[in-house]
Amino acid sequence: MSIIESVFQSSSVNFDGLLHYQFMQNAFIAGTIIAILAGTVGYFMVVRGQSFAGHSLANVGFAGATGASLIGLSPLLGLVVSGILAACGIYWLGLDMQHSRQSDIATGAIFSASMALGFLFVHLSTAQANNIYYVLFGNVLGISKASVLVTAAMAVPAFILVLVAARPLLFASVDPVVAEARGVPVARLGLGFLLILALVVAVAVQVVGVLLIFALLVTPAATARRLSSRPMVEIIISVLLAVIFTWTGLIAGYYTTFPVSFYITTFSFGFYVLVRLFKAFGPTGKVSTIKPDFEKSETDGS
Repeated sequence: MSIIESVFQSSSVNFDGLLHYQFMQNAFIAGTIIAILAGTVGYFMVVRGQSFAGHSLANVGFAGATGASLIGLSPLLGLVVSGILAACGIYWLGLDMQHSRQSDIATGAIFSASMALGFLFVHLSTAQANNIYYVLFGNVLGISKASVLVTAAMAVPAFILVLVAARPLLFASVDPVVAEARGVPVARLGLGFLLILALVVAVAVQVVGVLLIFALLVTPAATARRLSSRPMVEIIISVLLAVIFTWTGLIAGYYTTFPVSFYITTFSFGFYVLVRLFKAFGPTGKVSTIKPDFEKSETDGS
């Protein structure tokens, strides 16, 4: 009994000191900012059917980060620049929703080219292998206070832009043909969203890395769509899940020797599987099929 009590006492002491260290404070602040942004933007990415595009942008970011390291620049800068260029390239290659049949081909081409460039830069680089490892799998515990400020400076404007464009973006995502007929700038929204997605991928890579980006961008949103059929509720659930997975991953990573990105990905995927099993064998539930409220009102009024 005394052994169990001592374990709980030591755990309590460690938990009290969890936020005592500056690196944990930075990790929680940056992780929360990134989770909120990823949960919001990831929802629209899932609704638009551009999950593969987000994954491709992450792999382009790998090439950008390794290329930046090769010439002595910040990997984050390489992630942002390469992501913006890739977003423009994806748009012009027909990856927008209006050309969905061409999306797999365009995405595959960009994916392959970016990975090839990334491995070339790794081969040429004289930087430490840890830098490449952190790009691939993330290193949220190593985020500095300056990086937190940079993350916030990138995330806040992107979040505001998504909130401002949320209504027409949702309409254009669900039914782009009807939205364009009613005057919604579908093409410009598509390009703008890809640019925002590129920024989100750049900041999210710091937490989960290039290879595990789906843990924050896709899985919370996909889970939220299994739990509700109302867009606003789905967005809130997606954000909450992303934050919870990030926090629990940080806490688990603090107490163990395993990477934080491993825990975030495992918790995210595990909860998604549980929801799918509950929907399959539990009470009857429906996956979200969105029809925007403003479209309903206009249909009812006609």
